[in-house]
Amino acid sequence: MTPKPRALAGRRVLLVEDDYFIAVDLKSGFEEGGAQVLGPVASVDEALALIAGTAEIDAAVLDINLQDELVYPVADALHARGVPFLFATGYDPVAVPSLHGAVALCQKPIDPQVVARALFG
Repeated sequence: MTPKPRALAGRRVLLVEDDYFIAVDLKSGFEEGGAQVLGPVASVDEALALIAGTAEIDAAVLDINLQDELVYPVADALHARGVPFLFATGYDPVAVPSLHGAVALCQKPIDPQVVARALFG
């Protein structure tokens, strides 16, 4: 049995993912690790509304392409609030704008343990 990612315990993690099956798997994995999942949400507008209406977000996992819309406005909003995040995507790292070039990029399919280590050490 794989150990659960303890780094997630008690964390509020925003999940922005438009693929239903990936979102359900990630949400389940984060919750098994003790995280409270905000979302998942599948669009930029939903994500921005959730960010605006949520006082505390510890971290976020962002799919880059949401229904043919790029997630970068969400990344900008999180960056402005000082919320750590990573991109979970099949995109090549060169697709990420230079402003977010230092952000961790996890290739899909991703493992919640990998996410926990990338976000929280």
